[in-house]
Amino acid sequence: MPPDASPLLVELEHLERRERQVSAFRRKLHARLDSFPNDVTQAREREISAERRALHLRIDQLRAKLQLQ
Repeated sequence: MPPDASPLLVELEHLERRERQVSAFRRKLHARLDSFPNDVTQAREREISAERRALHLRIDQLRAKLQLQ
């Protein structure tokens, strides 16, 4: 892998760590919604899900870029 890939690998590692945190929080929100559904928690779950989708997109982009190098 070329030396210029290092910043991409660092970013990828950071994003993967964040994705694990966001996914864990999302699972907690889902459990809470199963027990006590409410508008505030549903809105927060939508925000977290959007962040998770954005993280997945960026992770996929970085992985593709790293494979090309």
